[in-house]
Amino acid sequence: MKQISPCLWFDGQAEQAAEFYTSVFPDSKIIDVQRYGPNTPGAEGEVMLVRFELLGREYGALNGGPQFPHSEAVSFVVPCETTQEIDTYWDALVDGGEPGPCGWLKDRFGVSWQIVSLEAEAWMTDPDQERAQRVVQVMLAGFGKPDVEAQRKAYEGG
Repeated sequence: MKQISPCLWFDGQAEQAAEFYTSVFPDSKIIDVQRYGPNTPGAEGEVMLVRFELLGREYGALNGGPQFPHSEAVSFVVPCETTQEIDTYWDALVDGGEPGPCGWLKDRFGVSWQIVSLEAEAWMTDPDQERAQRVVQVMLAGFGKPDVEAQRKAYEGG
């Protein structure tokens, strides 16, 4: 069986979104573009579905219309090993979008992303609940890009 893959619903921006996402993440590509034909819900010749790959996982981007806008109910987690990765992905994805709390953002297409430090994630699961909760409190108090240095200080007791 093939891997399960998400399909994102867009209102005419599927191809632009897929091109943007494949430009942000390495080892990514557009697989194919399908167009509406005659007697279909979309205008003949317009992009219907774009299949693309991000870091080895396949996604779909469907131009389905305005009925179903994106919401924070679904988000994509970007686990980052370094602050440079955090900066790279945050800056690219938030460009034209909007920052949110706790390292969340909405990109220019309204899709929600969580930029996460793997280091901070480990701190938040430390068996020492006092240390872990200090990191969680810093994360919850933050708005915008994750502040790994502030999380580190909280973890260390500072």
